[in-house]
Amino acid sequence: SCMLLIISHCTWIRISQTFSLHGNFTKPGEQEAVRCDTRTVLLGKGCLETNIVSPRSNHKKDKDRPLSGGQHQKDPVQIQPQEITLELRPGHPFTFEFKFQRAEGYPVDLYYLMDLSYSMGDDLKNVKNLGIQLLNKLKSITGHARIGFGSFVDKTLLPFTDTNEEKLKKPCPPKEKDCQPAFGFQHVLNLTEDAELFTTMVSKQNISGNLDTPEGSLDAIMQAVTCVDQIGWGNSTRLLVLATDAGFHMAGDGKLAGILEPNKETCQLDGNMYSKSNIWDYPSVGQIARKLEKQNIQPIFAVTENVADVYTELSKLIPKSAVGVLSADSSNVVNLIVEAYNKLSSSVIMTHDVLPEDITVKYASDCETGDKKETCNGVTIGKKVIRVTSCIDTKSFNIGPMGFRERLKVNVKTRCKCECDNRMSLHEHCNNRGSVICGTCRCQGGFLGQRCECSLGEKDEATLKAQCRKDNGTECEGRGECECGVCKCHLTEGGQYYYGSHCECDNEHCEKYQNKLCGGNGNCRCGVCECFEDFEGSACQCRKSNDACTTSGSDCHGRGKCVCNQCVCMREYKGPKCEKCHTCQLPCQKSGSCIECLAFGTGSFAKNCSKSCSHLQHEMNEKLINNDCRVKDHEGCWMFFSMTEKDGFDKYSVKILKERECPEGPNVAAIVGGSLAAVALIGFLLLLIIKGFIYVKDLKEWRNFEKEKQRSQWAKGDNPLFQKATTTVANPAFTGDS
Repeated sequence: SCMLLIISHCTWIRISQTFSLHGNFTKPGEQEAVRCDTRTVLLGKGCLETNIVSPRSNHKKDKDRPLSGGQHQKDPVQIQPQEITLELRPGHPFTFEFKFQRAEGYPVDLYYLMDLSYSMGDDLKNVKNLGIQLLNKLKSITGHARIGFGSFVDKTLLPFTDTNEEKLKKPCPPKEKDCQPAFGFQHVLNLTEDAELFTTMVSKQNISGNLDTPEGSLDAIMQAVTCVDQIGWGNSTRLLVLATDAGFHMAGDGKLAGILEPNKETCQLDGNMYSKSNIWDYPSVGQIARKLEKQNIQPIFAVTENVADVYTELSKLIPKSAVGVLSADSSNVVNLIVEAYNKLSSSVIMTHDVLPEDITVKYASDCETGDKKETCNGVTIGKKVIRVTSCIDTKSFNIGPMGFRERLKVNVKTRCKCECDNRMSLHEHCNNRGSVICGTCRCQGGFLGQRCECSLGEKDEATLKAQCRKDNGTECEGRGECECGVCKCHLTEGGQYYYGSHCECDNEHCEKYQNKLCGGNGNCRCGVCECFEDFEGSACQCRKSNDACTTSGSDCHGRGKCVCNQCVCMREYKGPKCEKCHTCQLPCQKSGSCIECLAFGTGSFAKNCSKSCSHLQHEMNEKLINNDCRVKDHEGCWMFFSMTEKDGFDKYSVKILKERECPEGPNVAAIVGGSLAAVALIGFLLLLIIKGFIYVKDLKEWRNFEKEKQRSQWAKGDNPLFQKATTTVANPAFTGDS
């Protein structure tokens, strides 16, 4: 087993010769190893080739006790070495051996965390009698085992628990006599080897209850993990068994009860009860996973079949965890725990602390199957399984198998100054054409290159380098080294080589489809996908077929293109085969001239009707079921017809009614007679209106006269203006002379 370490960067470094990017690049701090050969230095994001002959990397093993661990040994050694100090050049890979061997008889601490909601009543009866059996089983495997007990229900707030005072005291149904008050989490028994004590303490426990189905499981796990001293976790394999038949609340659910303060991830036991149950929100799955890993506790979810899928998904988010299906009354819990323990014990996962800035770590394990990865399954006691590869900067960090307290402490010092042993004489590393100055070749006149391998001859250096530039661009496209006017290409990220006269090609950067290069249906050649026989498209994403586009007449009804066996419709047509246009209207008015010439041989298109109206296929009918269109011809007659769209654009089948509706001529006599009658009627009406006004006025005058007459008072007297009548009769025959 071995470990590879690379320093991400240092405060400064001087490189006297020309360098270029080389290797697989990564940002400092990312968990991905940078692979550089023994002649490279990593600066910032990439490996820089520097012709270092033999960079010095010093190391010493500060603690290197041999592996040991018999069944009766009190202090077994399961990792080797225990501490190492490294003094490295920036970017220089360093390999050292790291071993892990699981000790026989390694002690086990098992804390049984049980859901005491009402539905777990039958399970509690069986758990009260399993202490002796469970301890005997574990001791038969490890030799040393302890067991503890805790229980949980949920927060005692609405809507999780009925807050009626009587219900808080007895949340169970009335028929249940033995029922304890509602609670969040309570620690019942410290870890102990006394099976009788376990049986006695658990026998005193009673069932409780709540309202909703999910329980406060994560609250209980957080307290069981963080209360190390109160529970008594020891230097052992730590197992936490969660037994429940329901799902779990998680961070954010507390808002339903008005709880806004997040979980602080600390132990809050007051006596044996969780004191912050109704003050802090539930923890998140991420918080639980982080705390379990920090305390090296491995959870076993013993759940009923109805929620097994939920906890299987949860187990995927928590390393070193297992899920087992309980029977209805938990009668199989002992066998379940033993099987889960054996499964966890046969799997080793390497992990590390939070790394300092610019340190990256990558694990590779020599597993029984020969795989190189950070997890090994099927490990049996006494086999060495771990190899660790790490790229680091400076300071220190710890590495070790998850679930075990033992850690390898790695102390790292960096050599960032140019502390070189210069060799002024010609050196074989420089092909005996130059000397080594601070790890790089200083060539004699007439030679150049990283190892002075190129002879200038009749050409100067600029001419040779120009041959490595495509269109006066970057030398070898930044993907290789120019050696004697020829590009020597670097490796790609995937381990292949760039190629081409200027390293312009690679087979790893073609278009992807469904996150697969060339859709998995072709080969990438110099950035272009070469598709297999039955595929096409820029990413070989399409099968060569138009089955899904074919209609009775043509592909996509002639209104689109068949691309990747799917219709790409044009204009406003929609549907799998471009069969519908919801916003289109029949061109009745635009087709009027064509209908007139096709059906009746008249109109503006009469002379070239067949050419101008070739997009219409007409049929004359005595009757029409649907009169979609009504248009006037040039004589003012109404033409009736219906239109059915055909494949393609603006093509229709037309059914035309043979008979047109033409308007009749005007009746002059009726118009004149009607006009005269109307004039006479209007004159008569005017006379009546005038007569009416006169009548109303006269009536008003007469009424005023009558009123004046009634108000008059009559008296006897002579009118001074009145003169009596005088009559003088003259005799015409009478004369005054006589």
